Amino acid sequence: MSTTTYTVNGMTCGHCAAAVTEEISTLPGVEDVAVDVASGAVSVTSTAPLDDAAVAAAVDEAGYALAGPRDLPLA
Repeated sequence: MSTTTYTVNGMTCGHCAAAVTEEISTLPGVEDVAVDVASGAVSVTSTAPLDDAAVAAAVDEAGYALAGPRDLPLA
């Protein structure tokens, strides 16, 4: 298992967190999604390394923007 934390822009409420959680949860290997609306942090626990592009697409589908993994420098 591995956990990757991303930053998501635009989340402001519980509905936002639920939408992001629902979309990311559909990705292969995802076991758990934890969202902190206040900080914009989304921690994803998976059985295999995640494809950042797939996570970005899932977040986009929920109506928000992925800023990137927190452990990588952002452009």
